Amino acid sequence: MPRALPARAEAVVIGGGVIGTSAAYHLAEAGVDTVLLERGGLGGGASAHTAGMIRTYFPGDPHTGQRAVRSLKAYHDFARHTAAPLALKRLGFMALFTEEQQVAEFEATQQAQKAAGVQVDLISAREAAGLNPLINERAVLAAAWSPEAYHVDGLDIVRGYAAAARNHGAGLFTHTPVTGIDDDNTVHTPQGSIKADSIVCTAGPWSGEVASMASVDLPMRPRTMEMLFTDVPPSPHPELPMTMHAASGLRIRSWKDRILLAMGAPQPGEAREAWLGRISGHLGTLFPALDGIGLHRAWSGDFDASPNNTAFIGEHPTRRFLYAAGFTGAGLCQAPAAGERLRDLLIVKQPK
Repeated sequence: MPRALPARAEAVVIGGGVIGTSAAYHLAEAGVDTVLLERGGLGGGASAHTAGMIRTYFPGDPHTGQRAVRSLKAYHDFARHTAAPLALKRLGFMALFTEEQQVAEFEATQQAQKAAGVQVDLISAREAAGLNPLINERAVLAAAWSPEAYHVDGLDIVRGYAAAARNHGAGLFTHTPVTGIDDDNTVHTPQGSIKADSIVCTAGPWSGEVASMASVDLPMRPRTMEMLFTDVPPSPHPELPMTMHAASGLRIRSWKDRILLAMGAPQPGEAREAWLGRISGHLGTLFPALDGIGLHRAWSGDFDASPNNTAFIGEHPTRRFLYAAGFTGAGLCQAPAAGERLRDLLIVKQPK
């Protein structure tokens, strides 16, 4: 880490997760004098609390899929750009449809998904059970199957981008929280102040708070996600694809000898026992082998969400303030494309 905060930088990136380190790398690689500020350790926020999956299929959202397709290509080429190979393990992604309307919605958007480069097909309940033997065929009408989904360690991505950003001259300052932003883009921290030609806000769940310091309104709705482990199942299946129940949002996947699952967190006013009961009910219906299985807290964390669950990447119309936020738990899937977009926006915005 640099010893002292410089007095000025062309770009000050606020937030050192997967989106922020991607932005820092893409900016520095393009020759932009870049400083990144992270209030804790790199990747210590939302990036550290995911299930470690990257995918390209997002039901009903081909725009996110398009960014994810571009990002997956970048991850396959990650080592060439960052000298940090990623251990990508293909698992595939499946969305289970239990209502006719879900099947109709899939069919209505499939062409747009494929036009965005997303590989996804409608398969029968029997075919779904062939890919994930835990599935109860009788509880499922059909499923969407996308083979382009991989397990990856999100911190490997953060570290790779961070090292590459430094190699291109970026200064990365950890444990340096932003305490204020002046109208002239002077960013204040306990370690000193830095004048930014452009500010790039990539602060995840805290993006709304950072933006408000600059008198910018980002319609953020941070949410909490709790990951759960099951007990060791009677018949472990170490290679299960990530499988999502479209109606409830319940997601399961293999995790060593257990099952990792998520379904948000208790709703306001909902007892934790009631929430766990809802999860158990879905498990028993969709995956009978997991009926009554013990559930245990794995980890939890906040993530940035937008009102429509689609990320917003852009710039303020009257000041040099750029942002990438609202990834709703899918930042890993979109980080390379987000960093490229921020780079392109900032270079166009640079003063002549």
